[in-house]
Amino acid sequence: MNAVANRSPVARAIWRDRRRRLALVGIACLLGPATLIAQAAPDTLRLANAIAMVRQQSPMLAAARSEAEALRARIAPAGAMPDPTLTLGLMNRPLRGFGADEPMTMNQVQLSQELPWPGTLAAMRRQAGLLAGAEALAAAEVEVSLVAEMAQRYFAIAALDRTAVIHERTRDLLRDYFDVTTARYAVGDVPQQDVLQAQVAVASMTETLVVLAQRRVAEVARLNATLGRDARAVVAAVELPSIPEPLPGIDSLMALAAAGRPALRAAAVRVDAAEAGVAVARREQYPALMLGAAWNHRPAFDDMASLMVGIRLPVRPGSRQQPRILEMDAMAAMAAAMTTELTNQTWAALVEDRAEAERARALTELYATAILPQASAAVEAALSAYRVGSVDYMTLVESQMTVNRYQVELVQLTATYHQAVARIHALTGTAGDAR
Repeated sequence: MNAVANRSPVARAIWRDRRRRLALVGIACLLGPATLIAQAAPDTLRLANAIAMVRQQSPMLAAARSEAEALRARIAPAGAMPDPTLTLGLMNRPLRGFGADEPMTMNQVQLSQELPWPGTLAAMRRQAGLLAGAEALAAAEVEVSLVAEMAQRYFAIAALDRTAVIHERTRDLLRDYFDVTTARYAVGDVPQQDVLQAQVAVASMTETLVVLAQRRVAEVARLNATLGRDARAVVAAVELPSIPEPLPGIDSLMALAAAGRPALRAAAVRVDAAEAGVAVARREQYPALMLGAAWNHRPAFDDMASLMVGIRLPVRPGSRQQPRILEMDAMAAMAAAMTTELTNQTWAALVEDRAEAERARALTELYATAILPQASAAVEAALSAYRVGSVDYMTLVESQMTVNRYQVELVQLTATYHQAVARIHALTGTAGDAR
């Protein structure tokens, strides 16, 4: 007669009840991470809504747009003619008596206008327009960068939410294991050490949940800052989409970035602006024409009129115009070098982020199709063996924690994939377009 049959009726009833609960635990272990994640709290902050909030509420983006607007306002003044000069004078007044009966005494009204060298104003207008366009593209780069930054926080919170769900389910399983271990200890099947280990396992999982909760508080504060709202604003569960179709090849992504990334386009425009600045500096070597007209009112005699022509002579080119040309040449060379550097950094970042996304995709498929099913089968085997006393408690717990670890890793890989894709969207200037 086996050991269970020799126990008291109460002990046998307890054991049968615990065995049923243990069987239910085994079924729960086999449900997989998808079920655990699906049972998370309903989504409340959609990614599309978060992107819209960044674009509408971000103070940093508002500042960048205002700066672009300020530079746009400089275009018209840069290409405008210099203001004319109006001069009023009392001419040739005698010092004695200050009379007005002398032939040369007159009241003069003079108007003069400077005329820059032909093409100078057009070059200045073009330079200002290019700088304004570059700043507008810089504001667009701020936008896509903020959307990407928001996505990093968003998916980090999504991963924390799903990880917390998995840990909570695992803690419930460990509590069930604890109940079973306690029942077996009551009838003398297991030593007290198993009961203590079961208590430690449950407490350790509770500690992990506390850490996750505090990490979520910090991530929510950062997300709210990116969204342009109070750091204490509540963010309930957020969405974590499944991994979609494979990404385009790196050559296609580079082509998208070359055509669409605002920072690259802004860098190219700044090169043009620097070259326009060189043209402006070169035109400063040429003289400017001054035209003037005056009406001379003589109280005791007939009025007189005057016309004047003047030329501004650039007589100090070595100390004024030539250093200005050298400065603009250096600025143009700097802009070209920065464009090359930004292009190289963009290509490198695209390769890195695409590799990160594809790594996450490949490992996600491996975990879902091979590792997790095998780990779940190991838990089932450990449960069966634990029921008959052929393995100890820690073997069962280690099997369950292996499943827990891979479930969490699967969630983390999914979040990593979406974070990498968000950075790719920023690098190609398509942030939010594919959402």
